[in-house]
This record gives sequence, C-alpha cells and structure tokens, in this order.
Amino acid sequence: MTRLDGKVAIVTGAGGAIGSTTARVLAAAGAAVVAADKRVPAAEKTATAIRDAGGRAIAHGADIAEEADWQVLVARTTATFGGLDILVNNAAAASREDADIVSMEVAVWDAAMRVNARGPMLGCKHAIPELRRRGGGAIVNIVSGSALTGQLNQMAYSAAKAATIALTRNVATLHGKEGIRCNAIAPGLILHAALAAVFPPEQIAIDRDNLLVPRSGTPEDIAGAVLFLASESAAFINAQVLCVDGGLLAHTPGYAQARALGRHVDYLGRGKG
Repeated sequence: MTRLDGKVAIVTGAGGAIGSTTARVLAAAGAAVVAADKRVPAAEKTATAIRDAGGRAIAHGADIAEEADWQVLVARTTATFGGLDILVNNAAAASREDADIVSMEVAVWDAAMRVNARGPMLGCKHAIPELRRRGGGAIVNIVSGSALTGQLNQMAYSAAKAATIALTRNVATLHGKEGIRCNAIAPGLILHAALAAVFPPEQIAIDRDNLLVPRSGTPEDIAGAVLFLASESAAFINAQVLCVDGGLLAHTPGYAQARALGRHVDYLGRGKG
C-alpha cells in the first residue's frame, strides 16, 4: 500500500539532501515527480537521477515564497503529468544570524517567516484545488523538532516551523472531508554530508547521547516517513506531527547524564543496576 503508481508529486527543496532523497524515493514507488528548487542545477541533478533510474521526473526552478512561482509550478505540473496528488513542502531556510530574541534583526525574522511559513502556506493554497480535482491527496510538511521545544538559538526558524504545524492542522481540518490529508514530519538532526562538514562535532556528540537509537538520522529516514504519509498506508492519518528524531524528544531532560552514570536512579535516590 506504499506504492504510488499513477500519482504525481511536487517536492520542494528537491536539490538538497532530504529533498533529493525524498524525490527519488517517491519516484521509485511509482510517482511522477516535479523536483522543485530555487537552485535549478540542483533540481536538474535530482530529476536526472530519477530518470536514469527509470522513473519520471522534471526539474523546476521556483522561489517558494513567491506566489507567482507557485502558480507556474502547479500549472506546469498538471500540464506535464495530468494532475497533482502529493505535495511535499520540504524547502526551508536557516540563518546563522537567527540567534536570540534580544539581538534579533527584523530582517532576519522576516526572512525566516517568508520561506519557512509563507512558502508552505502558498504551496497548500495552490495545490489544494488540484488535489480536490483528483478526489483528494496528501500534503506532507517538513517542520522541525525545534518547533516543539524551547531553543537556545534559531528563534525565528523555530517559530516559523511552529506556524507550519498550525497550518498543517488547519488545512487538515478545512479539507479532510474532501479526502485531502495534511500531516507534518518533525525531523531531529539529520546528518548528511553537507551538514556534517560544517556542524560542530561536539553538538553532534550531544545529539547522539540523547537519541534512543544507536545512530544519527539520515535523509532516508525522512524520505521513508514521507512515502508512508503520502501513501494509502496512512489513509486514516490526518493532522498529525510525526517526530522522526530517534526518540530525541521522548525522554526526560536528564536522560543522557543519567545514562552516563551507568545506572538508573529512582525517585527515592536508590540506585538500580
């Protein structure tokens, strides 16, 4: 039931690690894919990889924060493949200047909202009429675990992703009876080559200490979750946020430190081996 034969999908941010992997996984499951990205050469690389593997795909350059770009993207998708069944709002933007509230520049805040909140909203706005014409469909918004917790940095990014969680629930509420499902995926730290090259090793170590699995997340983990939510296997799942984070947000705050002690301690202070 995770096959997508005859379905048509748009994946934004399809030139990046998660977007490219997701586009390829959906295509391998039978969907025709429009690989959309502001960076056209990166989108072309993804579409070419899909076609080389025997799938159907085209690349499309788009700035997801621009409504006119969405109008062209959706129109080209339906003209090329005959309709639209799946939208994956994956494209995102983060900034090193997005730190704490006191030092927050309004321009940094607005830029985060422009891409990470307005972009998915516009995608839903222009995809939903096409999904309705097909008798229903699936929208999957890629948010972030940072939208569910307090952060020491990335204030604007976190707030924008939280807004997209609210968007997810509202879209599902408004259009669920039309057969349109809208769910979100909240990834933890997903280590891919480009991120691992610049991410502080000490932060990676902290993240791994707090996972409930023995490895870091990969783009394939997110792509597999997208495939599930986009497929008929998830037909009774709507308005949900699926954390794909290795259990990062599931435990008590002192989990890593307690585990490092080599024993568990109950609330009366008695050690348990």
